[in-house]
Amino acid sequence: MMNKLAKRLMAAGLTAMLGFTALAGCGGSGGDTAKDPAEANTDTSQTEFDVFSGMSALSGGYDDNVVLNAMAENAGIKVNWETMSDSIGEQVNVRIAGDQLPDAFQGIGFSNYELTNYGEDGVFIDLTPYLTEEYMPNLAKILEENPDVKAAITMSDGGIYGLPSGEQMGTAGIGAPDDYSIFSIPQFSMINKAWLDDLGLDVPTTLDELHTALKAFKDNDMSAKYYGNPAGSTIPLSTGFDQWCWGQNIFYAGFGFTNWPNDICDDLVLKADGTVDFVCTWDSYKDAMNYFHDWYAEGLIDQEIFSQSDTQLISKCSQGWVGVGTWWYIEELMGEYAKDYVFLPVLDGPDGTHNVTIRTGGGTSSGNLSITKACKSPVNLLKFYDQWYDPENVMQLQYGPKDIYFTGQDENGLWLSITDAEAQEKYGKGAGELKGQYEVAGPKLILSEYYSNTFKMEDRAIERLTDLYEYWMPFVSDTTTYPVDCVYTKDELDTIDMYKTDFQNMISEYEAKWLKDGGPTDEEFEAFKQALTDTCGLEELKEVYQAAYDRYKEAQ
Repeated sequence: MMNKLAKRLMAAGLTAMLGFTALAGCGGSGGDTAKDPAEANTDTSQTEFDVFSGMSALSGGYDDNVVLNAMAENAGIKVNWETMSDSIGEQVNVRIAGDQLPDAFQGIGFSNYELTNYGEDGVFIDLTPYLTEEYMPNLAKILEENPDVKAAITMSDGGIYGLPSGEQMGTAGIGAPDDYSIFSIPQFSMINKAWLDDLGLDVPTTLDELHTALKAFKDNDMSAKYYGNPAGSTIPLSTGFDQWCWGQNIFYAGFGFTNWPNDICDDLVLKADGTVDFVCTWDSYKDAMNYFHDWYAEGLIDQEIFSQSDTQLISKCSQGWVGVGTWWYIEELMGEYAKDYVFLPVLDGPDGTHNVTIRTGGGTSSGNLSITKACKSPVNLLKFYDQWYDPENVMQLQYGPKDIYFTGQDENGLWLSITDAEAQEKYGKGAGELKGQYEVAGPKLILSEYYSNTFKMEDRAIERLTDLYEYWMPFVSDTTTYPVDCVYTKDELDTIDMYKTDFQNMISEYEAKWLKDGGPTDEEFEAFKQALTDTCGLEELKEVYQAAYDRYKEAQ
């Protein structure tokens, strides 16, 4: 007989196979009810535990892992490891369905949906009463100092069924007082300053000034004039359309928004007053479409923007054809011509203002360590897992042990990673392969600050975070952003599944149409918004994202 989760998954699969979206019966913001607070099980008689864990395909297992063994010894326990790299999801389902449970599942990657269901069914225990200084002092300190992490692992019924994992990489890692994710502004715009200098033009600070520069690039065929490329090869501005680090979205800042593709729902924005909205319904969105269509019609924007791949964009830029582009790094996009480019700042629009909506970073997962009802003494096992939240321990669990992956410390006491050359000479394999051999799957939480006080991050990440903090963030006046870690109820997930794809596809389709062909008129824009409301769940989605955010704030 199928359990509740199996029935829900089967229903979801049938809906996906049928390939259509129902327009009735969508869920609201309810679905889960608050559970009674759990109490800690203080039994300490069990000292040997069975843990079923995922692992890297390059790993030989965890029995001889020196870091894990040292932590187990410190906790006074023995761990019997059963590890798999293939078909692990299938095996987990078999174990749970047959009630053949280990004491803990590690490195599986359960979704919040699965965690809630297994928690409600009693398969996973609620860890809330154990996240205290008495039982898990390292993690308790982190949760106290980072309430957003606690909110991210608190399910919609109020229970916590998994320990947090995630890798933050933010400006705190380079010693900045404010921590902004490396993903905050994904598109760095850049302009050929050598062309500007040749034309006697300054670096633009407004969209109108950029229009002037792009027209000058085109009219003077600067790729041919300055680099000697074939006549007519100049492309004033080239990007992708609604792509992550190589899109056109940064240029919309002059109209009050930057609708980057994101991990939640495209065009969703959290306003400073804590309410959610969709920028695609704003009049400024309509104005932006009309404004940039004129650029496209004048040939100032690459006519292949809607179809080209990132490889095609890099090819054009690396041949010196492109005056303005967007990417993660200047050097990576512009190749040997990179020395001629500088950052193009966030530009003011027709009204003399701009607004950059920043993105959140990588999310916090709670699906990589769950204690099951089979565990007799959770307090003993959690003493072991609390050590994972020590910075030097998680460093070694993520990459490899000291004196193997980490070769020593710099003058500031930061551990230094082995280089590819060193790894090849000493171990006959690259640094990445060495990491894969020693990396342990599980509840690894790397905070941004660890990069400034425990181990050194990669040089290119330092460079990008420095550019982000010193150059780009000063353009941001409001750092409010919708958190990627909001937790949704079952009914809310049903609503998102019902509407999100069609909603995003319709916006993307019309945005491309208007940029390419012109429009929208006032009447067309009203019809577009009505269609989003009537057939694509605009109001239902707004209600879901608002309810999830409100719970997220309450859980902090």
